[in-house]
Amino acid sequence: MTPHHTGRPPTSAQRGLVTSPHYLASGTGLDILRAGGSAVDAAIAANATLCVVYPHMAGLGGDGFWLISDGESPDGINASGPAAATATREYYRKLAADRDDEPADGDGHESAGDADIPERGAAAALTVPGAVDGWRLAHEAYGTLPWDRLFEDAITYAREGAPVAPSLARWTAADRDVLRKDERAAETFLIDGDAPEPGTSLRQPALAGSFETLATLGAREGFYEGRVAEAFCDGLDDDSPLDTDDFADYHAEWVEPLSIDYRGYTAHTLPPNTQGIAALQLLGLLSEFDVESWGDGSVDYYHHMAEATKVAFADRDAWVTDPTAVDLPVDRLLAADYLAERRQLIEAESSLPAAVDPGIVPETTTPQAQNAGGDTCFLSVVDDDGLAVSLIQSIYFDFGSGVIAGETGVIPQNRGAFFSLDPDHVNCLEPGKRTFHTLIPSMLTRDGEPRLLYGTMGGEGQPQTQAALVSRIVDFGDTVQEAIEAPRWLFGRTWGEQSKSLTLEGRVPDRVVDELARRGQPVAMARDYDETMGHAAAIRLHENGTLEGGADPRGDGAALGY
Repeated sequence: MTPHHTGRPPTSAQRGLVTSPHYLASGTGLDILRAGGSAVDAAIAANATLCVVYPHMAGLGGDGFWLISDGESPDGINASGPAAATATREYYRKLAADRDDEPADGDGHESAGDADIPERGAAAALTVPGAVDGWRLAHEAYGTLPWDRLFEDAITYAREGAPVAPSLARWTAADRDVLRKDERAAETFLIDGDAPEPGTSLRQPALAGSFETLATLGAREGFYEGRVAEAFCDGLDDDSPLDTDDFADYHAEWVEPLSIDYRGYTAHTLPPNTQGIAALQLLGLLSEFDVESWGDGSVDYYHHMAEATKVAFADRDAWVTDPTAVDLPVDRLLAADYLAERRQLIEAESSLPAAVDPGIVPETTTPQAQNAGGDTCFLSVVDDDGLAVSLIQSIYFDFGSGVIAGETGVIPQNRGAFFSLDPDHVNCLEPGKRTFHTLIPSMLTRDGEPRLLYGTMGGEGQPQTQAALVSRIVDFGDTVQEAIEAPRWLFGRTWGEQSKSLTLEGRVPDRVVDELARRGQPVAMARDYDETMGHAAAIRLHENGTLEGGADPRGDGAALGY
């Protein structure tokens, strides 16, 4: 055992296993499995509990993405909502002009950049929450327990209270000023205007009422076509373009995952509008390097990981948006000959600039302005029948839009704030368009059978942490828990930073840090176990039938099995 690990063993189980970033959510999932529920039932129930006990990261007002395998190559669900029908660039340009935040350009042309769409407040709530309809779609295909049974824990925790976990306490303190601006949010999450201490009971009776309606009436009537949708839209001020027709018109959809081979395994994740293509390109770039020879935690390991990330992100930033809005050359971007060409950019002793040119240039050339911010919950479940679920859900920023939608108790996501108002930008705002998403649930299969379910929170850190998990498990032979705990890195902008850096956890040795700097990496240091690196989780399915799960010490989670 190296000093890089806490000594916490992986969780082993034979019949079923759940891992999530909060121990109560993992407990909910395990209870559903023991009651005869499927992995999908357990995932929905655990996600519902996360919406209550981790409201800064998950919620009914957010989006979700699924990979589901019943022993074969996985199917995907895209449960991300589109922009409202009236959410035009002109709408937000006029809103900015009316507020004098940024005057409209004199020639009437929308200004470039994302600043015109507020990151907080009702105006940031411009996309339909998709997660709940994803639950419906998955349950219709794979559910075994009644729908209402899945929400019992969430309702109880919302109605009677749940202890504030350390992560929630930290983020509430960090976002205190944001929450104070909304009366309902302040009343719900603050105590006399200040953040609660860990262990304080958090009660959310309005959210309990919304869950009860959802549980009783189902996803469509109980959320998208009934009084919850009406109360949600009525509860936002006129700055939000969302209305009940946007909710009623929305449906989650099944999608075909993307995949790439990696050392005898096949890695699967979701296609655009997610950044899944970057996660697969990253593995594709690494696949022809002798990763094992570098050694885990070595200078060569961190350097090549950072360089491969820069290359993969160049194509991601140039192309990824709603696939209906651009003719995205996915097959070409994942082709072996193209990745071989791009791999030549990576040098062992020197660093690429922070911004690398894409290998294939689209007609739209304005690059994405990425930000690593964004809080997310990843969870995974395997049941006694071998059904495997990799699920990720988010409200984007910590506490999303920072407001509660009327009497629903629901925080609307602010994912739409990532749209650009530049009409030449690949991710420019259009009514009914889905924005670029950082969320990517992933899965490794071998001969078609699931072998590893993995994912993490962390914005643009997600492809990087996924590469860390895969390389440490496949190339270095780590257990799932060891791979999750090992020191991580993040290339990009972390919370509150304006420039990109290669941020390393404090456990990375000084000699490694110094050598990375000598090679030209813009190194910065974080805490030994830093939450900005994300809350990773994974389940490994061994060929002998044993399940091996891990949870991240950077969060409040647990891997529980039976």
